[in-house]
Amino acid sequence: MNCKQFNIIPLEEVLLSLGHLPTKQNEKEAWYLNPFAKEYQASFKLDKRQNLWFLHSEGIGGNNTDFMQKYLDASVSEVLSWAEKRNFSSFHQQDKLLTFPKTIQKPEYQITGIHDLQNQNLKNYLQERGLSPFVYLFIKEVHFTIGDKNLYAIGFENQSGGFELRNSFYKGSLLKKDISIIKMNNEHSYYQGKRQKTAVFEGFMDALSFIEMKKHAIGDIIVMNSIALIGKVKEQLKNYSIIALYLDNDHAGLQCKNEILQSFPHAVDCSELYSNHKDLNEYLIHKIKTEKNLKAEHPSESLQESREKIEKQEEENKQSFKRRR
Repeated sequence: MNCKQFNIIPLEEVLLSLGHLPTKQNEKEAWYLNPFAKEYQASFKLDKRQNLWFLHSEGIGGNNTDFMQKYLDASVSEVLSWAEKRNFSSFHQQDKLLTFPKTIQKPEYQITGIHDLQNQNLKNYLQERGLSPFVYLFIKEVHFTIGDKNLYAIGFENQSGGFELRNSFYKGSLLKKDISIIKMNNEHSYYQGKRQKTAVFEGFMDALSFIEMKKHAIGDIIVMNSIALIGKVKEQLKNYSIIALYLDNDHAGLQCKNEILQSFPHAVDCSELYSNHKDLNEYLIHKIKTEKNLKAEHPSESLQESREKIEKQEEENKQSFKRRR
């Protein structure tokens, strides 16, 4: 994807994928609350016909690329890399069911059902991401409509009752955007009277990966759901004396990590665990594949022996990575 292709994508769809819905709109324009900062009166205007935006509160504007550069605090190449991974419906032919003509007002989402996870396609998707049925407890199966299209996805609820949505071809959100907090095994006697501790993640797939890897973890898990919510995350972190950061190994993740560390110097950066991978979920997938390959090559070897080999190789990779830096 290049800038020209990305800028043709309706900004409405980009904003929707980030969890931003208009406060009012017509066929020509839409108004949003400032996506970059907290506000109570909409000052962000989208010109639907020209696909351009203008933020009246700051006197700035531009195209899709300009918007995402500011939103992610990233370079053009990083924005395009981000856009390619989002599977925008109007760019990818396989997602035609989510494409709407520019002259027709896109209908809003409507939730038609929220259930425990049952759909086999969604279960298969989680398995591809290295996640077992153990994580089903922390997610829902959400059915919703866009116009006359009936869709379903894995739903991860936030503090305001909104949902982050994922399936094999779509990534988006429903209702109000907010952070999520999971309390892990806090009823355990060890946790009572101990210092409050938390682990912080950008997205829920990484949080679920952490749960998958540390099923008996004690403490809270905070999921940002959007880097734009870092202010709310920092406010929440005031409640904890032990903070572990598992943020993405990209420009946006580095920016978030540095901002949190400035406010909370005692926080611990745990990204070295997956230093050769984009994020914790990518590391988990790699770890599982490596274990399977080792087991196939050495069928008589125990799982523990295979894992020790993997850990040794990972440590060698980390040391090599440090030397390169």
